[in-house]
Amino acid sequence: MTERPSALLTDLYQINMMQAYLDRGATDTAVFELFARNLPARRGFLVAAGLEQALQYLETLQLSAAEIEWLKSTGRFRSNLIDYLSSFRFTGDVHAMPEGTVFFANEPVLRITAPLPQAQFVESRLINIVHYQTLIAAKAARMMLAAPNKVLVDFGFRRAHGAEAGLMAARASYLIGFAGTATVLAGEAFGIPIYGTMAHSFIESFDDESAAFAAFAQSRPDNLVLLIDTYDVEAAARKVVALAPKLTAAGITIRSVRLDSGDLVALSRSVRAILDAGGLQAVTIFASGGLDEDNLAVFAKENAPIDGLGIGTAMTTSSDAPSLDIVYKLQEYAGVPRRKRSANKATWPGRKQVWRRYGADGRMASDLLALETASPEAATRDGETLVRQVMRNGKRLATAPSLDDIRAHSKRELERLPELLRQLDPHASYPVEVAMGLRELAEEVDRRLLARQAHDRS
Repeated sequence: MTERPSALLTDLYQINMMQAYLDRGATDTAVFELFARNLPARRGFLVAAGLEQALQYLETLQLSAAEIEWLKSTGRFRSNLIDYLSSFRFTGDVHAMPEGTVFFANEPVLRITAPLPQAQFVESRLINIVHYQTLIAAKAARMMLAAPNKVLVDFGFRRAHGAEAGLMAARASYLIGFAGTATVLAGEAFGIPIYGTMAHSFIESFDDESAAFAAFAQSRPDNLVLLIDTYDVEAAARKVVALAPKLTAAGITIRSVRLDSGDLVALSRSVRAILDAGGLQAVTIFASGGLDEDNLAVFAKENAPIDGLGIGTAMTTSSDAPSLDIVYKLQEYAGVPRRKRSANKATWPGRKQVWRRYGADGRMASDLLALETASPEAATRDGETLVRQVMRNGKRLATAPSLDDIRAHSKRELERLPELLRQLDPHASYPVEVAMGLRELAEEVDRRLLARQAHDRS
């Protein structure tokens, strides 16, 4: 998981196109932008994530001798491509939104400017990296907004679609504001706080539930959390109350009890009453078990006495919206603007910038999607620019921000969302204006293409 994946982790058609580009000498500078065509249902916004891994990929991208030999052995490719790939390094520029930035449909999250074969080769893996972490970050943001002032922990590794997905879900949720993760490797790889309690199997391995609690407390006295729903929740809560003085005498403090099933609102209330009556007002209640943002919203509405939440499958798989329509499209080649005109998939040409406007209350008011070459006054008149250069000639321009810095940025971004988006209103929308200059460029590209088509027919 900490080693560089193979450079062959791509789609065959990328290499096919590289062969064709090299055969006709098409190696001029290309500009590709990565963006979401649209937002899925129940997603009023997305959150950019995965830039750090994308830059790591670009910085270290090269093919090993064994990979080159394998490509030769397939008999698919000519020697010019084999030679090109043998010395392949990414030498282009990258512009991107900082991780943790809220964005909307058609806004470029990442832009690659590089020789056409290079820019083409990196498409699949860049989408793979940015898509998944952005997907999870957006889902985690909904959880954070639905459960303000609660401790949220990623519990989703076991249901993730593969090892890398589980690790990157821990990262993406943490940069949004989760307190930590149950995935141990995320602690080692990223310094994310790791959390863990016990499973029902530990309780079941004892004939006596109180004995199980006591044994676990002796072995794991720090940050002690006891799982109390294996049998009878209320009876287990009373056992915790009875055990607490003995543990206190041994210098062990019960930090929390965990509920993992049943009517969590009703059970949390009854458990809270039992704990309070037993003098354990400081013991918190932690809940888990297939929770999503709708459950969390119910807990908030019912004022359930739940202090922390373990979020698993719903987040790690983004179960209600398991994919985003994120694409990577050619916007310019050899200095000439390009665009796709397919039905329902048309793109805006050229290198673009996003200007974000804010209202008097400091909340996001609207975005302007415009050409990067728009007048300098636009930056002042129309707000903050979101797309910034992060790599030049294949090298980063600055050290990577810490996860704590990214968390602070994403926290500020969520605070500045319009209120209806913060409330997760499924009908809420956000205005993104397309600048006149960009519309005019699209019309110019269309006229050029239509003229060429007419010439070819004549």
